Amino acid sequence: MKAGIATLGCKVNQYESQVMMESLLAHGFEQAADGQQADVFIINSCTVTATGDKKVRQTVRRARRENPDAVIILTGCMPQAFPEECQAIEEADIIIGNSNRGGLVDYIEKFMRSHQRIIDIKPHGKLYGSESSINGMNERTRAFIKIEDGCNRFCTYCIIPYARGRVRSRSVEDILEESQRIGQKYREVVLVGINLSAYGSDIGSDLLEAVRAAASADGIERVRLGSLEPDLTPDELIEGLAGIPEFCPQFHLAIQSGCDATLKRMNRHYDTAQFRHVCDKIRSTFDNPSVTTDIMVGFAGETDEEFAQSVAFAKEIGFARAHVFAYSRRKGTRADSFPDQVDEHLKSLRSEEMMKATSASAADFLRSQLGKNVKILAEREVQPGVFEGYTENYTPARVRGENLSGRIIQAVVDEVCDGFVLCRAI
Repeated sequence: MKAGIATLGCKVNQYESQVMMESLLAHGFEQAADGQQADVFIINSCTVTATGDKKVRQTVRRARRENPDAVIILTGCMPQAFPEECQAIEEADIIIGNSNRGGLVDYIEKFMRSHQRIIDIKPHGKLYGSESSINGMNERTRAFIKIEDGCNRFCTYCIIPYARGRVRSRSVEDILEESQRIGQKYREVVLVGINLSAYGSDIGSDLLEAVRAAASADGIERVRLGSLEPDLTPDELIEGLAGIPEFCPQFHLAIQSGCDATLKRMNRHYDTAQFRHVCDKIRSTFDNPSVTTDIMVGFAGETDEEFAQSVAFAKEIGFARAHVFAYSRRKGTRADSFPDQVDEHLKSLRSEEMMKATSASAADFLRSQLGKNVKILAEREVQPGVFEGYTENYTPARVRGENLSGRIIQAVVDEVCDGFVLCRAI
């Protein structure tokens, strides 16, 4: 039988889709090629925004149209957070949440025997699930390793704690074991989690220990981190990471807003002064690091003055890259009922202004890379003899050479282009 999968959302979802696919392959399934009809098709959903839910419904319906005789499975964050809404998606034969995907094959076999619709969404447990493990990431030149699940922070705009449960950390021994397998095929790993910074808080460990475990695996030459929380990025962590040669100095710190009053309404656990300190510490500790971010505009109650403060702070920090997005009201969150919701047109205008500011700082960062000696993980050949990849600090780069894919290339930055740097191999 052939199995297909559509993944919506974050790097954690991508990892978990790989877990599910490898489980099916181990039970005799084959992965369906692009455009090939599947006997089983999985939609691994994201529910961060209402727009995301709409996309999930569209993906399920498209999967049914393109695979009319397949067993259609809906799983992921949307069923976990909104089980009743998912039950109404009639095209899905099996609906399960995030907590019980370890029984995926059993659910498929049960449905194929009875042809009775299955809806089974179990609450999250208190411990990290033992079913999470992969051997690779298909054609990728880097692999994700999920080390943490859940979030305890309850930002007022966010539904994820309801979809993912409380913080649950993977054991250091398990991280090392998976890193050893990954290191047989890949040179770089990215450690990911729902609230990655909280790793180890429930098992007496910490993020530094997890990075050291991954970096110690044979074959692993580079280790990256997913998104970090500024208030959970202490000086000791930054200093410890600087002592790990394999660690790549790219820090994705989600600021969300550069205004303290807005951050307080969001129930973020830091202010701009703490964020500034973390950035200063990173830049004084590492040689040529990058700081990237997510910035939300138009949050409930955001005034013109607050938005201006946020833009000014973004300019001050000088992010190497920023994902700018407008606040989207989310059913089930506190902020959905907040007064003074911002008009959609004004959100759009603010998005444009913030993107203009962060695009300028991104261009400045690219120019700062001129003449730097870098190491590029060549990922794909974009034209004959030219390979594209990323430097240690995640600067998009291109380098000339032959048969470079999957290799780490020592190079020097010669030229800044539109959105990337052009390098010369040494």
